[in-house]
Amino acid sequence: MIADSCAAVRQTLARCTRGGPISAEPRINDRIRVPEVRLVGPSGEQVGIVPLAKALELAQEYDLDLVEVAANARPPVCKLMDYGKFKYESAMKAREARKNQAHTVIKEMKLRPKIDPHDYDTKKGHVVRFLKQGDKVKITIMFRGREQSRPELGFRLLQRLADDVADLGFVESNPKQDGRNMIMVLGPHKKKTEAMAEAREAQAARKAERQQGAAPAEESAEEPAEA
Repeated sequence: MIADSCAAVRQTLARCTRGGPISAEPRINDRIRVPEVRLVGPSGEQVGIVPLAKALELAQEYDLDLVEVAANARPPVCKLMDYGKFKYESAMKAREARKNQAHTVIKEMKLRPKIDPHDYDTKKGHVVRFLKQGDKVKITIMFRGREQSRPELGFRLLQRLADDVADLGFVESNPKQDGRNMIMVLGPHKKKTEAMAEAREAQAARKAERQQGAAPAEESAEEPAEA
């Protein structure tokens, strides 16, 4: 008896899971199986509740698709549209949105409390670049040996760096001791999206300048040589 019950349960589960995942695509044209729909025209105008056959007839007349846009409504809402064009434009919009999506990144820069001036300028240059890109920067001062007894050296270095880049960023997290290290976080004044937009504009400007510079060179090359 128990074996028969288990077998029946397995058969029921198999029937429920057979057929694969449910498609997220809306039903269109002949796949719509309801007696009537609330129809929306190609320009968004409300046509009203019409029989499905009439809606399909209008779709053929306009050379468009009948697309179910609100399946849970009663009756379902359908719209006349070019479904292929709609899918293409939706994919392009999603692609552009992903392209412009801003992800805040936390960069890290490590310094020693007794860093020499040249290395400091190099490290500061990296911090400036990160802040211009709209990224946060985690500054870590690493203490070794007897340096651990002089935390004020690290604090002064972090304060100096914060002052040097104050026009690009601000102290988001004040200096604090973390074991042998001292940590401070700088945040950019510009948002990531603004930094990305400025970078694209600068790239476009450089490209335009190169094209303008190449045009006169081509024109001069085409001028006939004097006899």
